[in-house]
Amino acid sequence: MARQPDAEPAPADGALPASALEELPAQPFGWYIHVPYCRVRCGYCDFNTYLASAMPAAGQPDAWEIAIHREIDLARKVLGDRDVPVSTVFFGGGTPTLVPPRVLTGIIGHLCETFGLLPDAEVTTEANPETIGMAELEALRAGGINRLSVGMQSADEQVLAVLDRMHTPGRVEEVVDWARRAGFDQISLDLMYGTPGESDEDWMASLEAVVAMHPAHVSAYALTVEPGTAMGRRVASGELPDVDPDVQADRYLMAEERLVASGYLNYEISNWALGQSSVSRHNLGYWRGYNWWGAGPGAHSHIGGVRWWNVRHPARYAALLNAGKAPAEARETLSAQERRLEHLFLGIRTIDGLTPEMLTASEWARLDDLVARGLIVADDQRVVLTLAGRLLADAVVRDLLD
Repeated sequence: MARQPDAEPAPADGALPASALEELPAQPFGWYIHVPYCRVRCGYCDFNTYLASAMPAAGQPDAWEIAIHREIDLARKVLGDRDVPVSTVFFGGGTPTLVPPRVLTGIIGHLCETFGLLPDAEVTTEANPETIGMAELEALRAGGINRLSVGMQSADEQVLAVLDRMHTPGRVEEVVDWARRAGFDQISLDLMYGTPGESDEDWMASLEAVVAMHPAHVSAYALTVEPGTAMGRRVASGELPDVDPDVQADRYLMAEERLVASGYLNYEISNWALGQSSVSRHNLGYWRGYNWWGAGPGAHSHIGGVRWWNVRHPARYAALLNAGKAPAEARETLSAQERRLEHLFLGIRTIDGLTPEMLTASEWARLDDLVARGLIVADDQRVVLTLAGRLLADAVVRDLLD
């Protein structure tokens, strides 16, 4: 990752300003654990991932695993003796289910011993359908993971092929059934819409497949073709057509109509849940600007207005921690205004919207125009996007700002 314009060198010991640490007890504290391995690198993916050939042979210690535990110990040292029990844990990637369940559950155990987990802590792992079975699900559930986020993407075989996804469409149904039998009540399915070659019928079939499985949570994201990815090169060469924003907007409206008709509530632009108990509390922490520590290569963290990001390569990440140093590449300290703007851009995405104290007097005066354009609804309690406004969320905030 290139250093951001306002970034500063991160201290070798990971120390944080006292002002940032003072905010810790006032907000929920989460952990993100980045597992950088994938069996196949999907053509659209620009995440910090590496092929599974970089993993050690089964039964051998993994430098990444050892380094994660060292970063947990580093975090305890940096945060001192403050009582900051963990409210959420999220294993992302990459493909967390490529590593043995004992690795993930061992990390949970270390977090519990070092920081403590709240009794109702939400502990999620992402899972690719082709890398998990009944035995693994039972081990994960027994080891403290209570939420599963399955990368379905589509129910259409041709769309999956364009995305370089390895599972067959019916595999997701099997995984969901196994997960329920293993004791998972909170299951989320991730979808992607607007893939080149996907038709309205393909997308509706994916929605119908999801509704039939009745997961507690659904995420649906518009495909973004990033430069430098395999798909980006295929689009640039003309082998694949570029995504069509108008088509993607139509697909989003289809998702909203079908999911709401099936009892789901859109609590964030790209996320639907069967009631408040099924929202992703970890992701809500991002949208509300809470504190979290991101462990692993390339992982990002935020505590009290200080944001930092780790070096990207697993070998360098492990080497720094082995040498007793923090693995951060750089960091930035957000000003009060920068934090306010982030709250606006992220808060407007959620069902909670914005509250009057988040807006200046001149911004409040601009609400009438946005209401007249049908992009928001507003009263003296909060400002919330309409369905039309969700499609233009960033533009709404830009029009609102001083």
